[in-house]
Amino acid sequence: MSQAVSSPLYAAIDLGSNSFHMLVVRHIDGSVQTMAKIKRKVRLAAGLDENNALSLEAMQRGWDCLSLFAERLQDIEKENIRIVGTATLRTATNVDVFLEKANQILGHKIEVICGEEEAATIYKGVAHTSGGSGRRLVVDIGGASTELIIGEGFEAKALTSLKMGCVTWLESHFKDRQLTASNFNNAIQAAKETLQPILQQYTQIGWDVCVGASGTVQALQEIMLAQGMDEVITHSKLKRLQKQAMMADHLEELEIEGLTLERALVFPSGLSILIAIFELLEIDSMTLAGGALREGLVYEMVDELKQDDIRARTISSVQSRYQLDIAYGQQVADMAAKLLAECQPDWIAEAQATVLLETAAKLHEIGLTIDFKRGGEHSAYLLQQLDLPGYTRAQKHLLGELARRYREQLTSLPEQHALSGTSAKRVLRLLRLAVLLTHRRNPELEPNITFGSSDDKLTLTIKAEWLKANPLTAAELEIEANRQSDIGWPLSIVEY
Repeated sequence: MSQAVSSPLYAAIDLGSNSFHMLVVRHIDGSVQTMAKIKRKVRLAAGLDENNALSLEAMQRGWDCLSLFAERLQDIEKENIRIVGTATLRTATNVDVFLEKANQILGHKIEVICGEEEAATIYKGVAHTSGGSGRRLVVDIGGASTELIIGEGFEAKALTSLKMGCVTWLESHFKDRQLTASNFNNAIQAAKETLQPILQQYTQIGWDVCVGASGTVQALQEIMLAQGMDEVITHSKLKRLQKQAMMADHLEELEIEGLTLERALVFPSGLSILIAIFELLEIDSMTLAGGALREGLVYEMVDELKQDDIRARTISSVQSRYQLDIAYGQQVADMAAKLLAECQPDWIAEAQATVLLETAAKLHEIGLTIDFKRGGEHSAYLLQQLDLPGYTRAQKHLLGELARRYREQLTSLPEQHALSGTSAKRVLRLLRLAVLLTHRRNPELEPNITFGSSDDKLTLTIKAEWLKANPLTAAELEIEANRQSDIGWPLSIVEY
């Protein structure tokens, strides 16, 4: 009996200025699956003296952390490992002392990458894990450097690494640990001065969407969600959080709902840098990217994952992993698209709505891999909990709620932040009809229909002889018309 070969493991280690991170993944079914994430607060940048020499204490903290990482690296092929050092190791005058011992501990060479290479790798990590089309501005606030990148698809058009970060700004502008208006203003102003040289180039190139890829942005999103806000970061929300921070006199007293204790120390400095970026570049809104530097390092090692459409890759991976009926998922997606095409122009105006409708159509049966009886519940749980590169947290939440309601019982959607309430409701209505009209799972057996919308009133017209020949579908369509109409979504089935 032949033994199954396990899929290969890959490890990416990022020796940052604030924390050291290790990501271990395996490549399976056209996607990467996270196997381990190990993070230690090393505060390397805090160990730099006025001559940019690292203190022995800071180096020891780093070596102690790498001793932990080394154990895990023993199980991974050398060619599947990448270890990089960033801003503080670029700056440290005695970096050789640190690296000599660190390389011995790990049994693997550490690359200290330049700021531009760090920015390029961050962009790859974002491009491989975040959906959306058009040109994107990526902002990554680290411990001692901030990377700003403009790119389209997988190609970066502008790469910059600036010498400012949440640890260095903490030491420069919040050294007295006071959360005063003057400290915040000084930190914001200094960040704007650091950004000034790239302002013209970046505004000339321009961008369609803005994403943040860093601990600072992640911390912000967690705070906003804990406080009942949606996941989109705006300037007004940043200023609101600044006010909340200033309610504490000292950094050690900082308590904001949703802010973790380990992040609290560098939160005000990271927030100041982000406010400066929003104000100077006149950014409307920002969402959190699915990945950054470590993910970029992993995707550089896995050749098979160089694909343009991140969402298509994610859907394909999930279909393969959960043995979904791919042909049927496509049939439901085609029917949903056909129904939408026959609605009024701009009946669903949001571009993301059509993407989420197609995704829900292709993945709605995922819960059946667990059990039929509660298939919708299982689908909701899986879609909301799975790592789905290309989809934001809010989009995953809505996909789950759509899949929960794809058949039988119909209830209104709960509050969600991926689409407007009207668009989300309309996507659900089309999904349910598409599933019902394709339930025989053969495109040749679908009815010829005409479909129309007048605001929220939908009319589905089908041949009487087809309904007579398909009495089960006819009965289910009648039930569906009653269900939708009963919750205030009028649906008429008309015979001709």
